[in-house]
Amino acid sequence: MTDPCLFCKIVAGDIPSRTVYTDAHAVAFLDIAPFHRGHTLVVPRRHVADVLAEPPALAEIAPAIEHTSKLLVDRLGADGLNVFSSAGAVAGQDVFHLHVHLVPRYEAAAGLRGLFQRTASDDPAELDAVLAELGDG
Repeated sequence: MTDPCLFCKIVAGDIPSRTVYTDAHAVAFLDIAPFHRGHTLVVPRRHVADVLAEPPALAEIAPAIEHTSKLLVDRLGADGLNVFSSAGAVAGQDVFHLHVHLVPRYEAAAGLRGLFQRTASDDPAELDAVLAELGDG
């Protein structure tokens, strides 16, 4: 790619992120516009457009999804978690690099209807506080 996408730039370290977890195949970082406190994105290190693209990448990032999901629930005291990915613009994808949303859920905004009602702050200080709570994942 001559002009890397936003997430490729984050993976390369060209754009700073609040990284929660990394391994050989994936990077997990806090979403800068979180739906709920601790909303994290897991992306493959290699560029792949979405979950439908070939060659597939979901299986290779599954360990990062599992590790990060447990980290978010355990360290942030979440009561549950939503895991989802959008494929294509019509599904709401706006960065065309596969990413899986891990959204910690809390009793105060329970249920699927509450998923997209933002309850988290996008204030950088709050995002830093969340990252500090997650520690060295």
